[in-house]
Amino acid sequence: MGEPHAETLASAEALAERAPEPASVGSILFGTAGWIHPSLIKSKTFYPPGTTSASERLRFYGAHFPLVEVDATYYSLLPRSMSERWLSETPPHFKFDIKAFPSFTGHPIDVTRLPADLRARFGELGEARRVYPDKLPPELEQELSARFLDFVEPLASAGRLGAILLQFPPWFTATKKNARAIEALRERYPELPFAVEFRHASWREAERQQRVLDLLTAIHGSYVCIDAPNAEATIAITNPKLAVVRFHGRNLEGFTKKGATVAERFNYLYAPGELRSWIEPLRKLASGAEEVHAVFNNCVRNYAVLNAKDLAALLVGAEASEPQAPRAKSSKSDGDRSE
Repeated sequence: MGEPHAETLASAEALAERAPEPASVGSILFGTAGWIHPSLIKSKTFYPPGTTSASERLRFYGAHFPLVEVDATYYSLLPRSMSERWLSETPPHFKFDIKAFPSFTGHPIDVTRLPADLRARFGELGEARRVYPDKLPPELEQELSARFLDFVEPLASAGRLGAILLQFPPWFTATKKNARAIEALRERYPELPFAVEFRHASWREAERQQRVLDLLTAIHGSYVCIDAPNAEATIAITNPKLAVVRFHGRNLEGFTKKGATVAERFNYLYAPGELRSWIEPLRKLASGAEEVHAVFNNCVRNYAVLNAKDLAALLVGAEASEPQAPRAKSSKSDGDRSE
């Protein structure tokens, strides 16, 4: 997909101007996957001139959105000092959804992105580039997970951790073994707020879906509803505390292309008409969960920022346009008493 149609871009920009700041409607919080994506910064469409540091950008982002999904934690182990700093750079009720490190989901670990001391330990094992968690000695895998959780802990203690996003890889199919692996994660980390996203279609097959939802309900995990080009959205609440929706765009060619870059996969700007179909699903989720996180992952140029604002504006507009139920008239006789 190339540049969006000029009319689509213009309507998305105009609608975004009507979004509440920060972008939330009742218990529904809107945000994007990251706030310093190179494509967003390069577009020069969101951050004011001179807003150049990650801290300055987070402060600006926090004035526009009440939620952000942190994906950098999937690629590397960030220091605890960073999450502590984020708390001081965002409003008191701002929430962070944190994407899990590969030691949780079975993705390969990029050794080159690890801290120096861990790179040295991997080097001793003869692993210098990529290695799967199940190939590691248990004590090293546990060290990786412990460092990830050390980063998360300040956010959790401050009540600012929305969820740990467990996005399982495409080869993680719906088998009893993998279902047990999910249960084992809950047993190992009983207090973590998990949100689970499945990428393999087998988890969404009609004959299996109820069992999958029952599994997540049993472990108090939030089923991640997705809007993606190769999947029909399932609207489900498996955790009464939190429901999550992630918007990946509808660029079928890029999303299914083998070896596609991030920009190719998520290069999509939703038109307002496409987002309007999510008004009722979001209301349904909000009626059954204490909080709903709507995260836009179409992080090319400023598309995620625009669409997160667009959907918030649409939801506000829909509520404002609904007729209010008429109030019953009261007729008190002389003998009635005022309460």
